[in-house]
This record gives sequence, structure tokens and C-alpha cells, in this order.
Amino acid sequence: MTTAEKLDYSRTLYLPQTEFPMRAGLPEKEPLLVKRWQEMKLYNRLRESAAGRPLYVLHDGPPYANGNIHIGHALNKILKDVITRSFQMRGYNSNYVPGWDCHGLPIEWKIEEKYRAAGRNKDEVPVNEFRRECRDFAQHWIDVQTEEFKRLGVEGDFDNPYTTMNYHAEARIAGELLKFAMSGQLYRGSKPVMWSVVERTALAEAEVEYHDYESDTIWVKFPVGAAGGIGGEKGEADIRELLDAHVVIWTTTPWTIPGNRAVAYSPRISYSLYEVTAAENDFGPQPGDKLIFADALADESFAKAKLESKRLRKVTAEQLEDITLAHPLKGLGGGYDFAVPMLPGDHVTDDAGTGFVHTAPGHGREDFDAWMDAAKDLAARGIETRIPFTVDDAGFFTKDAPGFGPDREGGAARVIDDNGKKGDANKAVIEALIAANMLFARGRLKHSYPHSWRSKKPVIFRNTPQWFVYMDKDLGDTTTLRSRALAAIDATRFVPAAGQTRLRAMIEDRPDWVLSRQRAWGVPICIFANEDGEVLKDTEVNARILEAFEAEGADAWFAEGARERFLGSRANEPWAMVTDILDVWFDSGSTHTFTLEDRPDMKWPADVYLEGSDQHRGWFHSSLLESCGTRGRAPYDAVITHGFTMDEDGRKMSKSLGNTVVPQDVMKQSGADILRLWVMTTDYWEDQRLGKNVLQTNIDAYRKLRNTIRWMLGTLAHDEGEQVALSDMPELERLMLHRIAELDELVRKGYDAFDFKRITRSLIDFMVVELSAFYFDVRKDALYCDAPSSVKRKSAIVVVRHLFDHLVTWLAPMLPFTMEEAWMERHPDAVSVHLEQFRDVPAEWRDDALAAKWRKVRQVRRVVTGALEIERREKRIGSSLEAAPIVHVADAELRAAIADVDMAEICITSGISILAEAAPEISFTLDDVKGVGVVPALAGGTKCARSWRYTDDVGSDAEFPDVSARDAAALHELRALGRL
Repeated sequence: MTTAEKLDYSRTLYLPQTEFPMRAGLPEKEPLLVKRWQEMKLYNRLRESAAGRPLYVLHDGPPYANGNIHIGHALNKILKDVITRSFQMRGYNSNYVPGWDCHGLPIEWKIEEKYRAAGRNKDEVPVNEFRRECRDFAQHWIDVQTEEFKRLGVEGDFDNPYTTMNYHAEARIAGELLKFAMSGQLYRGSKPVMWSVVERTALAEAEVEYHDYESDTIWVKFPVGAAGGIGGEKGEADIRELLDAHVVIWTTTPWTIPGNRAVAYSPRISYSLYEVTAAENDFGPQPGDKLIFADALADESFAKAKLESKRLRKVTAEQLEDITLAHPLKGLGGGYDFAVPMLPGDHVTDDAGTGFVHTAPGHGREDFDAWMDAAKDLAARGIETRIPFTVDDAGFFTKDAPGFGPDREGGAARVIDDNGKKGDANKAVIEALIAANMLFARGRLKHSYPHSWRSKKPVIFRNTPQWFVYMDKDLGDTTTLRSRALAAIDATRFVPAAGQTRLRAMIEDRPDWVLSRQRAWGVPICIFANEDGEVLKDTEVNARILEAFEAEGADAWFAEGARERFLGSRANEPWAMVTDILDVWFDSGSTHTFTLEDRPDMKWPADVYLEGSDQHRGWFHSSLLESCGTRGRAPYDAVITHGFTMDEDGRKMSKSLGNTVVPQDVMKQSGADILRLWVMTTDYWEDQRLGKNVLQTNIDAYRKLRNTIRWMLGTLAHDEGEQVALSDMPELERLMLHRIAELDELVRKGYDAFDFKRITRSLIDFMVVELSAFYFDVRKDALYCDAPSSVKRKSAIVVVRHLFDHLVTWLAPMLPFTMEEAWMERHPDAVSVHLEQFRDVPAEWRDDALAAKWRKVRQVRRVVTGALEIERREKRIGSSLEAAPIVHVADAELRAAIADVDMAEICITSGISILAEAAPEISFTLDDVKGVGVVPALAGGTKCARSWRYTDDVGSDAEFPDVSARDAAALHELRALGRL
């Protein structure tokens, strides 16, 4: 028997060998890697390895500690993790400190619910006992979320996070408040704020969301002149003609009519006096009644009231300015006997309603501003300018609403009840207006209305005493908080850029910052004030407060004897402790102080903040105001925003629709790296979509990526550390090194631009299209079959080595589990891929001329492979090695490009003929590759039993008669090395 008959040629090939499995098994493998990282203290090793490098700090916007994480948390934390890891692997000490927001109503509400279920009354429980339960609740969810974030692959200082309820944090938050107080920026004022009756507290804009809501709408008549006649001398005769007329307003909040103190009009709107000529209604105007309307809205309004009318004459803005009105409820409960002035207002339009705006300064920001702007002139005219408090914290009318408050038979009417349902206030007001013959018409309207984002119940606008920070007060250097914030926005990088415009618009239009909340769980507004609202400014008192908070937390404010303890020798003075709690947005807006400034492993300002786009009115906003008020600039250099995750149909995810994607479920079924790959392939700056089909698309992409890495690992099992000079390498290897250089630039720029989709798409396309389907496919023959000494094989090994090192490190920030597994398979003695740096790229690898040439080579190759695909489909060949096509290349540039290229090798055929002539009609062509045609032909010669190529030299070596000369030489060399 001959040697050839005895030899199993498959054992003589350098076939891929690896323990890296094709099936990832991520749900089982990833928790083991998380455990490994914790046991090896990877976070600490990262810090040690980065010692001395420049810091790069992403400051974590604190999630709320009150439940399991959802898909929004996963998106957010994955993005942050990718950023910190990518900078860590590019020469920075990129430290990530996770944080949590712990105070506020949602947690307090949960403890109250527990109390109610147990039949306990919160008000009967000592406040610090209640606060202790809130603290325990928050800590429980911090612990839960910590493990969930780790399972996502997030690496950070989870052993030493920041929390807003930490004693030091509470002391620092209190210290920031005292800075505002001491600088005169804090004041007690009475303004309409959004008020949650259900939760009994004021709300900030960031705590409100808008939902459809059906409101009662009413058109109300205000008699002209009945409460004080007319004013001025301009056109007095014309004005007197209006004395028996009514100005008509329209509102969607009937319950605010008792709080009416003025009616606003616009000098830009055309108004007229109309007379009713016919009426078909059960109440309201009758023929002969005279009414004033905006001309653009008169017909619509009369139709609503089932009236017919005629226009009498124009009413000018000057005439409106000179009249006063009577309140439509005059005399009810002995009240409302005051003049209702007409006020010009820029907010008045003739888009809807009547062209006149009912003005209740206790129930709306624009109403309040218009009233306060006019207050001095109104007082000079003898008009009472005090703003009434018509509704209390529980939504009941007060004594300032005669006929509807405590004096009402059956008790005070209520706007909203404890469950967020409509009370009887609207009904009571409408009935009173009908009784007074002052209701013009009524209806219902579904519109967008503010709701508390916690209770999901509607809120009201209510005038209450609160603590505010001035937006427009001169801070002693000709700047204001608003101007400082706007300047800081201009100095900040926004990704995407539209975020700058959005935040700027919010700062430009926002009112003074309301800081006070009427709750129990949080950092108190730890100041003392007298009856006039004057704040005690005493550095010794402040020092005692902060010292106590540092040692005992904010609970010290509520401890017995706290007033005397903090005031010391001033305890006999008439200073009262403020019992309101700070808005939690002030808490989170202050996190930069006790995290960035106070931790030695961080720096101020942060390089970047990253949160959802809703945080333009939330954390980005409050952090900006807090820092500008105390430090004169933003606490960040860049702001990145991401959108929200919708279902596959673009609908908002909700449990009621059953369309939510739970990250914990995805990790159990597919693995965290699949979720991370989805994040990396989305346009995260916009709203993203996620569902079963989207996940499957990413699973498919991941499988291709993993198989590419697996093949490289198998090939590198034969890596013996070969080194080949660049000048000695074949062009194809030099082309791949050029592509590495191009991708290195793209990857680094992509990470700098936070454009992860561009990186991911480029790398996946490269791995699937350029490596698996081209370079690896072409080089398998040389890698498997060439002799150990082959320069081509050695060069290919060197290139695969570089490809692996670059690709795995580039992808490690994005897919930390898979790349760790791959790295440890390749380098079993290594500690972790996450301690590596992106590999440097020698300048000489870049070869644009070579790349241009090979773009032409690959154009020709595409035509050949297209022709061979048809031959395979028609079963005229099985493998491309059975072919030896005839390629007609009429294009001179393409012909020159392939002149010195072994096109049979590149096209993976056993032979090829290149003809410099036009292709015959029977040729296979591609429309986008001009001047190239392929005529299929079968290969001649004999099939090599080892490499499966057809050649004429099979049998040229007597010892190995069934293989080609190339393969026989390889076998001889292997034998000499003792490998056969």
C-alpha cells in the first residue's frame, strides 16, 4: 500500500481549531463572566491600570430607586457603559460612578400605601420613623437595580455609588440651598403653581406629563360698567353705548371663575358689538342682548349658543381699555362686588374662544403675570390687587370663593377629589352662572391637560405660598440666573445638536424656579424665616445645620429640639423653621457637587451628561440652573440625549397594550449582548423600536459576527508568532492592513462622536462582506494547504492576528461578554480584554493607491462570482473550483488593475482566462460594471485530493500521486518537521 493510500489528508491541513463555540449560550455564560469580573475586582484593576492617564468623566444621571429596571434604563445604562469603556480603551481613566435618586413623592407614596393598607395614619407616625421607612425602601431597590445593571454588563463603582440620601449628599444638597439663600436668590412668594390634589404637593414642569382630558367648557358674560362705570375721556359717548353690553369669555376651567379678577384683550384683534336677534336656548342671551366678541369668532360662538345676531359697530382697543366689568357672580354669598378691569395681553389670540381671556391670577402663570404687570396702575385706580386663595390643598373652595366655600349649604365644593376624579366644583359654578343669567353657552372639550407623572391624575393651577429662586434678579455682576444659563448652553456641546435649541427655549421661557414641596421624605428647605418671608442669613446657624446633616443626615432637621439647637443664642428671636421639602430635581441637580467635586477619582465639570430627551426639562435643566446659580457655569461640557423605546409599530410601550419588552426577559432568552447590539445598531438619538422581529434581526447579525470571530480563533490556533515585513506581504494582505487603518480612524471618530451605529454597521459589514465572503474565503486555500514556510500563509496569519486584535478590542465596549470570551480563548493567560487598549496602527499600513486598485479588482471579481453563482444554481458545477471561466475585460483601467493579480485565486477557481476584448452576447454581465463579461467554462486537469483544486500537475510527485505539486511540497515539508 502506498503512502498516499495510508494518509488522511484532512489531518495534514491547517484547519481551524477552537473551543469557542458556534452557539453562544449567552444566558448561561454571561452571569459567569459577571461573577468572574466581580471576583477579580475588574473595576479596581481598571482604575489601577489607568492611573496617571487623563480623566474622562461621564456623570451618571440618577435613576429613581423604586422598582425593577425597564427597557429605558437598559438603553440608558448600555449607552453610558459603551462611552466609558471606549474612552478607557483609548488612553483615558474613564471612571463611571453609578448614582440613585432616593427622595421624593413616589417612594413616600409607596410607604403611605403600606400604611393605608395596615390602617395606619401617616400623620400619627413620628416623621423620622416615616423617613426611615422611606430610606429602607429606597435602599432595597438600589440593591435590586445594582444587580440588574451588572447583568447588563455595566462596569462601574457599584461598591461605592452615590445616592442622594447619603448623609454627606444630604449635607451638600442643603449647603447648595443655603448658597442660594445667602446670595439673595431664594425668596418666598405667592404664585400659581401646578398642584397635585392627590399627592398634596406642588409639582415642577418636569414632574408633569400631558394626557387627553375631557373638560367642561363655558362661555360667560361679564356686564360692562356695572361695577364702576367707565374710565377716561376718550370716546366717552361711544363707551357709554356699551354700558348695557356684555364682554364674553371662554374657559375650560369653570371652577376658576370665582378667582376671576380681570379680562384680557389684544390690541391686535378686531372686536365688534353684536345684538342678539333670535335665540333657541334654555338659558343665556335673549333677543336684544348686546355682546362684544372678536369678529373672527363671533359667528362660531353664536352658533354654539343657538343664537342669531347682527353686528352693530366696531369696538376699539382704546374703548376696551377704558371700560370696567362686573363679576358675573356679583352678590353670590355676599361677595364678588368689585370691579373687573380690562387688561391688554400679548397672550390673547382669536384662534379659539371669544377673543377675550378670563384672567384668574391665582390659577395661571399668564394670568398672574398680566395681573402683576398691571397691579400698580390698578391700585392707583382703587382696584383691590390682592390675589385670592380660592382653592385649598385638598381641592376644596375656601372662604375666598363666596357661595362655594365653607359657607355653601352642604359644604365646600371640590375641584378634584383624593382619587383624581372631578369634584362638584364645575357643576356648582355653572349652576350659579345660569341662576345669575351670566352663562352664554356650555360644552365639553377633549384636549391635552397636565397630569402628575407619578399618580397619573390631573393637576390644577393654584396660588400658594412657595419658595422660589429668581430667574431674572441681578446677581451682582450684571448677570442673572437666566442669562448665565443661556450663556452656559451656548458653551456646551449637544449631541444631537437640536438639544441645544430645545433646552435654550425652555430656559428662555421658564418662570422662577419653585423649590418647595409639601412632603416629608427629602432634604428640607433648611432655613429660618420670619412672618414677612425674610430669610435668616447667619453663617454660624448654617454651619450648625450642615454639621448636623453630615453626621445624622437631614433627619436632624425634624428631630426634637432642632430649632433651638440650630438657632442657638438666636432661639428667642421670631424665626420659624421652614418645614417644606426641597424639590427632588434640586437634589439631582446638585449631584455634581458631592460626586464630581468631592470624590478624588472624579473631576468637575463632567465631560458629558447622557440621558433621555425628557431631561431637557429635568436633570439637564436642574443641574444647569443649580450650577449656574452657585458656580456661574454648567457642570458639564457636553450633553447627549437619547429617545424613547417604542414597540415595532411605533406605539408607546405599556402593560395595558401588552407590548412591553422587559430587559430581564431578553437577557434570560438571548443574552445581554443581544440587547447591547440592538442599542448599538439603533439611531438612539431618535425614538427606537423594539420587539420580537427587531431582536431576531440582531440575533442574526450577532451570529454572523460571532462566526467570523470563531473562524479567526480557529485559524490563529496555528499562529506560531510569525512575522512578515510589510514589503514582503502579498497585495491582498496589504489591502487588509489598509482597511484596518481606515476602520481604526472611523472607529475612533465614531466613539468621539458617540455615533455607535456607524461603528457597528461598518464593522459588521466589514466582517461579513469583506472578511467572511472575500478575504477569508480567498485565503482559506493558502491558510489550510500551503506549506509551513509559505510567505503567503505566514502573511495571512499575521493579518488575521491583527484583524482579531483590532476587531475584538474595537467591539469590546459594545459587546463586553462576547469579546471577553473571545479574548480569553485567544489569550488564556490574559486578565481581561477590558484592560487592553485599542491597538495602534502603523502609518505605513495606509495605502490609498492600493485600495483604489483593488476596488477595480473586486469589480471584476463580482462579475465572475455572479456568473459562477448561476452555474451552481443550474447544477453545472458544484464548487467554484470546478470552473475555469473566460473573462472578457474590454475596459482598459480594469484590465490594468488585474494584470498582475492571480484572478483564479481571487475568484476561487482552478483556472481563469483573461481576454482583452469585448464580451460576446452570451456573456454574463452586470449593469454597474461596464466592459466586463464572463463566459463560464469547466476546469481542466485533475482534482487534487488534498486541496480539491483542478490542476495539470496532479501526480507529478510519485510519493503523493493524487495531489498537486504545491500540496506535495507541503506534505514533504510537514514530514520533515515531524508533523505527518
